[in-house]
Amino acid sequence: MKGQEWYQADDVAEAYEDKRFSRGGRLIDDREKAAVLNALGPVEDKDILEIACGTGRFTAMLAKEGANVVGLDISGPMLQQGREKAIQLGVDDHMELMRGDAGRLPFPDNHFDAVLAMRFFHLADTPREFLREMRRVSANQVFFDTFNRFSTRSLYNWTLPMGSRLYSGTEVARLLRDTNLELAGSEHDWIFPYGFYRQIPGSVATAFRKLDTVIGSSYVGDRLASVSYWDARV
Repeated sequence: MKGQEWYQADDVAEAYEDKRFSRGGRLIDDREKAAVLNALGPVEDKDILEIACGTGRFTAMLAKEGANVVGLDISGPMLQQGREKAIQLGVDDHMELMRGDAGRLPFPDNHFDAVLAMRFFHLADTPREFLREMRRVSANQVFFDTFNRFSTRSLYNWTLPMGSRLYSGTEVARLLRDTNLELAGSEHDWIFPYGFYRQIPGSVATAFRKLDTVIGSSYVGDRLASVSYWDARV
């Protein structure tokens, strides 16, 4: 996994959400959470697994919506941030966070109603193996996002110390086929890359986001989108 040691550092975990989801990054946080809820909802009483849960942004949100959630991550410091978040929100009674390897999930087949992974596949060296494990432990649904190869993300990627794995729609289709998953729906968004929004104040970001959505809703929007959300069925 790219950046594995970096994500496990205490200082990275402590600053992770403030660095990425403040300022213009709040728009990213809102959109990602909406994408997850739109795909998985209603989630009350569902058993859900999030792999690479990090600081528990989505895990805690789903628990607050009434799901029984397990979050798995390789970073102990990230998980500690998630546990503190669960206590603050009062959802620690039906939200479990555990350290583990997403390539060898410690659960039986068909154990969860849904399995999700956000901000994960751009770091995956062997995406097919991870997706196969997600499919194995899900009885119904697998949801994940990717950064897109033919988009502004490819330019922004050059500035990143770790880079990102970028995917075309053809590559995602092949991954789904190879892991016996059927695509039920997809959404494509963000003409301007995430890194751009994180660098500007929220008020400025809101104006750019309006332009972003206008372009995104045009006939070329899906082709230019830097992020895709994939909703698959077992």
